[in-house]
Amino acid sequence: MKIPKLFACATTILLLVAPPSNAASPLPRSTPEAQGVSSAAIRAYVEAADQQVDTMHSFILVRHGHIVAEAYWNPESADKPHVLFSLSKSFTSTAVGLAVAEGKLSIDQPVLEFFPDEAPAQPSDHLKAMRVRDLLTMSGGHQTEPKFTDGEPWVKSFLAHPVEYQPGLHFLYNSPGTYMCSAIVQKVTGQSLLDYLRPRLFEPLGIEGAEWSSSPQGISAGGWGLFLKTEDIAKFGQLYLQHGQWDGKQIVPAAWVAQATSKQVLNGNDPTKDWNQGYGFQFWRCRHNVYRGDGAFGQFCIVMPDQDAVVAITADTKDMQAELNLVWDKLLPAFQAAPQPPNAADNTLLKQALTKLTVRAGHTPNTIQLPGSK
Repeated sequence: MKIPKLFACATTILLLVAPPSNAASPLPRSTPEAQGVSSAAIRAYVEAADQQVDTMHSFILVRHGHIVAEAYWNPESADKPHVLFSLSKSFTSTAVGLAVAEGKLSIDQPVLEFFPDEAPAQPSDHLKAMRVRDLLTMSGGHQTEPKFTDGEPWVKSFLAHPVEYQPGLHFLYNSPGTYMCSAIVQKVTGQSLLDYLRPRLFEPLGIEGAEWSSSPQGISAGGWGLFLKTEDIAKFGQLYLQHGQWDGKQIVPAAWVAQATSKQVLNGNDPTKDWNQGYGFQFWRCRHNVYRGDGAFGQFCIVMPDQDAVVAITADTKDMQAELNLVWDKLLPAFQAAPQPPNAADNTLLKQALTKLTVRAGHTPNTIQLPGSK
């Protein structure tokens, strides 16, 4: 089935003021300079992104826990959920980490232990060796991704797919593997990924209205299909930036945050590409000691530990590397260690830039074919 289209059009709303009244537990707002960020540099980023990314949907910059810039391209808005595509995977990883913390499973358990009834009659040695850890690191041993259809249970299809390599050694981006993580969480908790995360992650962060596509078997898709608002993405990134703490409480174990966001496997050797910097537990490593969750067509949750910053972006572009390059080129130099003097003139220019954004005419929304529906 077809995942809903990303929409293309634009307008913006704005920043440096009180949060929208309908926001649930919003992050505090601040001027950029008060948090050591240049309004002029943010404006340069926004203008470059508007001109070079076809097309932006939303952007939030968080510094020192405060939103210092925020924009939406109509019909996107602060209160409208956006499909995250594979950025969903980082939330699935979080669910696995929470289940591990509750003693529900170990990441070194064999995958077959959870699904004896769906296993092939004669499972291969490689399939027997596949662990939850291998699903998390995209190193389950497949040469090609398993295919899911509505005609066969997805878990059974996954386990029937040939496992050509020793698990743990061969990186292959594998969304069905993330679905298996979701199925495992549901197996050991008795709840769908969405229901399991609601009291443990979404409610503590003030995230409301989350939706997640599911399989015909009623299992959250895991690797795709989560719908959240842009500020929800920013909150998630801030949670990880704070090593899993929120409002003084440890929501996600700090040890899991460290594992999930560190390089667990190699995935390339090109130092100029952010898809070759290593992979964690459903998080990508980036250049500049940054890590991220990301999804097709430019959905990003970018966490910058050295800058104490988070960037949340939704978009509809085919050139995601170029989209990231603008963050490195325009925003990284904008961060200063100390607060900067107020700059009313630059603040005014930034606000004006945000109100003039518009998507170029003729943009055709990108789509992707995946099983499951909203």
